[in-house]
Parts: sequence; C-alpha cells; structure tokens
Amino acid sequence: MKLFTQTAMAVLFAANTAFADEYKVADLTVDHPMIFETAKSVKVAGGYMTITNTGTTADTLLEVRTAAVPRVELHLSQTDENGVARMIKQDGIEIPAGSTVTLKPGGLHVMFMGLSDDPLEEGEKIDATLVFQTAGELAVTFNIEERSAGDHGGMDHSGHMKTD
Repeated sequence: MKLFTQTAMAVLFAANTAFADEYKVADLTVDHPMIFETAKSVKVAGGYMTITNTGTTADTLLEVRTAAVPRVELHLSQTDENGVARMIKQDGIEIPAGSTVTLKPGGLHVMFMGLSDDPLEEGEKIDATLVFQTAGELAVTFNIEERSAGDHGGMDHSGHMKTD
C-alpha cells in the first residue's frame, strides 16, 4: 500500500507540475502566459501574461524568442480619439520594483507575427524564452486558449488597425 501511495503522490505532483503556468527567475514571477486561438486567415496573435517583480530594483522585458513563429515583438495597443487602434512597438516593457505588470488585450502585449495558415487551436502550446535585462532568460510556455464570444483581443480587426 505504501508503494501505491508514493506512486499516486508522484503522479499527482507530476500532473500539477505539467499544468502549472507560473514561472520564476530571480525576483520575477511570470503567471499564465497565453494566446487566444486564431482563425486560419489571421497572421498575428497577441500574447498575454502577468509579471510580478518582488525585488527592490526594476527590470525590463527586452524580448520574447520562439522558433514557432517568424517574428515576435513587444507592443502597446492604444486607441485614438477616432477609435483607431494603433500597435506601437516597444523596445522593452519595464517591470518596476515591487509591482505587477499585466500584458493584456488593449494594452501591453507580445505580438506573434507571420503565423502560417495553420491556425492556433485551443490546447496547443508555444514554447518561448522571455529575456529580461537583469534577471536573464526564462523559458515559458504560452497556452493557446479559447476566445470567448465578443473578445477580439482588444484590437479592431475591421481594417482600422495601424502598426507604428
């Protein structure tokens, strides 16, 4: 019985670890990296997550690397007074000391560009490396999640989006 209990505990631990979506490096914790599923014709997708800095000095997310897509950039979505959404490329995203920064639709996000005709589907995963100025590199997995009705990722896909 003891062997069975140890084996069961090991399986449960492995299952919990496999589904964990919190990653740590130095004073940074990255929680729930995800991308919404895409349609076949969509060539870009936003990546979202929460980054918490428990340290006493700021750090900066400099880039995201992945072999899964041709190009990845850090972006900020802003909507002007005419309702036109602009994607503004960022050289980095500062994570202030003692603060949490949320990358989300309609704000700061990771832009995965040059997607193939094979859409990103719920349940798939994209392995990536986050590169921080001070903390260094952190391997993460972006989970592809279902897009709820009416959620367009904070972007206007009607053709009024401009990338700067």
